[in-house]
Amino acid sequence: MFKVPEKYRVKDHPTLGSDESYGNNGCFEIPDPKGGTTSLWVLCSDQQGWQHVSVSGRYKSLQSTFLPTWDDMCLIKSLFWDDEDCVVQYHPPKSEYVNCHPHVLHLWKQVGKEYPMPPSIMVGPK
Repeated sequence: MFKVPEKYRVKDHPTLGSDESYGNNGCFEIPDPKGGTTSLWVLCSDQQGWQHVSVSGRYKSLQSTFLPTWDDMCLIKSLFWDDEDCVVQYHPPKSEYVNCHPHVLHLWKQVGKEYPMPPSIMVGPK
């Protein structure tokens, strides 16, 4: 189930601010779980039959960005979806690429669809 962590919702930003009335749509700043000087900025939506988050890392002191890590994306997945939900990161045909920002990754889930997945043994033993 798609959900948003309300305690991290950005409310006071001049263009990205939202409140609970926006539902599962808005901007969220997730602090570094290790207490460091970074945060993850997440824009999310549940429109047109899709649940979507875009994730960018930010250095607080430098106001610059970085590409999220695998662990960062796992954290975001756990905050916005249930443990047993399967979400995907697409690699579309090159002719369909859209890159508005060099340090953003996306997670997607189509509403009402179950994704086929290869057997886990194809990745390695559990």
